[in-house]
Amino acid sequence: MENGMDGPLCFYDVLADYYVQVPESGKPILDLIVKLWSQSFTCHIFTLLFHKWLFEIEIDNSDEVHLRNSAALVQGATNIFWLDIQANTCRFKSLFHYLLEEVAFQPVRLNKIPIQVQRDLFLLLSRFLILYDSDDKLERFLKQFPPFPNAILVGGPADLFVIELTDQIQKLKVEPVLLHYLSHLTVLQGMELRMTTSTRLKTCLYSFTSPGGPMYPTRAVRHAAWDALDFLFPVGRYPRHLISLFFRLLYPWYWPSSCWNFVISCIRAVFFSLFRLVFSRLENPKQHKSY
Repeated sequence: MENGMDGPLCFYDVLADYYVQVPESGKPILDLIVKLWSQSFTCHIFTLLFHKWLFEIEIDNSDEVHLRNSAALVQGATNIFWLDIQANTCRFKSLFHYLLEEVAFQPVRLNKIPIQVQRDLFLLLSRFLILYDSDDKLERFLKQFPPFPNAILVGGPADLFVIELTDQIQKLKVEPVLLHYLSHLTVLQGMELRMTTSTRLKTCLYSFTSPGGPMYPTRAVRHAAWDALDFLFPVGRYPRHLISLFFRLLYPWYWPSSCWNFVISCIRAVFFSLFRLVFSRLENPKQHKSY
């Protein structure tokens, strides 16, 4: 079955809708969740089953209970989205899209949770926006950012988004996911960032461009990081590559693999150039004969 989000319809989608349509049926499970609240898995279950119930059903709860439920939602969603990263899947994409489009983009629902939880929710969405291919909604997302008390020191919504994204990239250990993030960083082009934020992002990308510790990136990751770095920060591109080459020369055990990859890249480039030339001549023989 498909759920309209380019993915399979999961059990939590069905149950989340059910507990909104028949709210009283969820009371026994909520009572059980409260009893097991100290268990680490409880917030996962609460988030999956009651993320719609929390925003779409009018609940008469105390401020303390409401804060607890809201905070559990954000914590549970964080852990759940990390499961997708670790497995390189998007099983919880519908949950993310609900929190983004039906909560973050809907002020009426967003204001149902305390302001501090709103901030935590937006920071959470910032970290996983690229993972779930929602970077096309970035401009609208930044406009909805709630006010932050430390905005004077940290910066505006764009700075907060990039800071969270940078921290997220540095934590990634799954290569396909890391490559996905790096390849989508082009969405940051043109953003007005503070110098500290820009330096933070540049340092993060630069840490993935060199082999060895502390990141130990693969060749694919290094090239993706270079591409992102050169695209976002074109000024100083050639000096960066020269400095990188100089430091590479200090590690002779990398020379054989570097030379081999360079030769293979040159052969591929020549082959594809010849292929395009031959193909263009076969495609337009009359045009070439006229010359």
